Amino acid sequence: MKKKVLKKGSKDGRPKTTVKQRVKKLGLDYDKIGRMLRFGLTDEDLAFVLCVSKMTINNWKKKDKDFYLLLKRQKEIADAKVVFSLYERATGYSHPDVHISNFQGMITKTGVTKHYPPDATSMIFWLKNRQPDKWRDKTEVEVKTSLLDKYNKMSPEERAAEWKLLDKESKK
Repeated sequence: MKKKVLKKGSKDGRPKTTVKQRVKKLGLDYDKIGRMLRFGLTDEDLAFVLCVSKMTINNWKKKDKDFYLLLKRQKEIADAKVVFSLYERATGYSHPDVHISNFQGMITKTGVTKHYPPDATSMIFWLKNRQPDKWRDKTEVEVKTSLLDKYNKMSPEERAAEWKLLDKESKK
């Protein structure tokens, strides 16, 4: 089958839709999209919401600076929340809470402060990522190749003679 070659400026193909047109058509606005992104939506998730491909999202980011900056800023806010939460888990934290109890049919609400101790796993994760030179899991293997090199350079007959000599020495 012969492939059709389109001329530049041809009306064939899918009509190009801008991000603003798509957002408006779906009854959304940039504020609503920003809120979705602050909840951790990825580009792929956003493409699903807007009923387009991820490639279209990438094209819109290249063509529309406002859209690109919106995605960038809102994702930075979401990431900062996660960083702060990880920091709190690593260092321990406290927060106010309400304790509800029932004693002899009387319900009481008491203000309390809940304390959460530092979490070792969060500490390790934080340190490995923030100071990898000091905290990464590294295993240093020292390989001495001098003996191996010596045997590799010998002929089979020389190796056999060497092994016999070592065998005699080990029996002494």
